Amino acid sequence: MQGVQPFIDTELKIAYINQLLKAGFDTIDFGSFVSPKAIPQMRDTAQVLAKLELSGTTSKLLAIVANERGAEEACSHPEISYLGYPFSISETFQLRNTNATIAESVERTKAIQELCVANGKELVIYISMGFGNPYGDPWNVEIVVKWINQLAPLGIRIFSLSDTIGCSNPENIAYLFSNLIPAYPSVEFGAHLHTLPNAWQEKIEAAWTSGCKRFDGALMGLGGCPMAKDDLTGNMPTENMLRFFHDRQIETGIAANEFAKSLSMVKQVFPNH
Repeated sequence: MQGVQPFIDTELKIAYINQLLKAGFDTIDFGSFVSPKAIPQMRDTAQVLAKLELSGTTSKLLAIVANERGAEEACSHPEISYLGYPFSISETFQLRNTNATIAESVERTKAIQELCVANGKELVIYISMGFGNPYGDPWNVEIVVKWINQLAPLGIRIFSLSDTIGCSNPENIAYLFSNLIPAYPSVEFGAHLHTLPNAWQEKIEAAWTSGCKRFDGALMGLGGCPMAKDDLTGNMPTENMLRFFHDRQIETGIAANEFAKSLSMVKQVFPNH
């Protein structure tokens, strides 16, 4: 939702997320505690949270934060289990995204992790630009490993490798996951992939067969990064992932009827997309 214009009515957001909570997803990324000037769509996150129906769901809530102030606000809500922080291995994108250098982002990560530990939350680090970047900043597998080596000792146990601009392919997906997962047995690695409409299956296949068991998605693939190489590049469609797992008889725990109801709401929530 964060990049969508115009503003989505708060009550509609609440109804949509409440329906998603019925579907049985492990985690719902429901909002962001960030500057309303930077992301006006998320200015009502606290209001949305107050009306979510959590008593009948097993899903956990995740909120995105960009600094310690946002982390403090997120930690004040007992309903939230996870805080997500976008840690870019591209210096250019880290400055654009969170107004911090990578070195400053390391210090932010330390502070946010301390807040999480003190408040019973778990920090999820998104390794942004994890598969390359359009700025000419250095990128290779060794750089990804370097930053995970620095951050994992802080006690962070979930890293999501984020494509961001849709430049991942089966080769670099398989190479990253097949190297990282065996090297860090106590860490859960996730895939936050963006894709063209005809490339989603090969990306999921590469991540899954390389040992990844945590996947992010968005219904109908809505959303994406404005720096993507192609206007058609969007988030990984959740419905495509579910079909992939269903076809291979892999249990997801998702209630098909409740998911179908969620999918039917998409056009109402995102009428211009």
